[in-house]
Amino acid sequence: MKGLLMFLLLSSMMCWFMFSPIYKHVLIVRQAVLQQEVDYMLEVAANGDHGYIDGAMIAGSRARLASYGLLPDKLTYAVLATNGADATDASRPLPRGVGIALTIGYPLEGLLNIDRLIGVAPPEEAGTGLRAKGIKMSEFVP
Repeated sequence: MKGLLMFLLLSSMMCWFMFSPIYKHVLIVRQAVLQQEVDYMLEVAANGDHGYIDGAMIAGSRARLASYGLLPDKLTYAVLATNGADATDASRPLPRGVGIALTIGYPLEGLLNIDRLIGVAPPEEAGTGLRAKGIKMSEFVP
């Protein structure tokens, strides 16, 4: 009986040691991809030609992130301006000096469930997930 118990303990630990780093790397890569997308979108949005992040830019972002394997329907976008104006209105771009803040979120999708093998409870799905944030000053001059 001790031998069977030891085998189960050892095999579960072995599974965790083998597969946990893979899931952690997936988590790190997804976070890096989200942050890269935020930086790219802010660079485009804050240049002298735009001054906004509209629905077409967000749709393009969803398509780019889908090419990395993220599900476009699960992505959340929050676009804000530092002066309280609407930062998504292409007809009224934000003037130079106003900040455009962008946050992209994506759920964990159960990536940390394997940690249950060693007794670590993964975070609750509601309200948790990956978030990438950034802010950049608009350079648009009317």
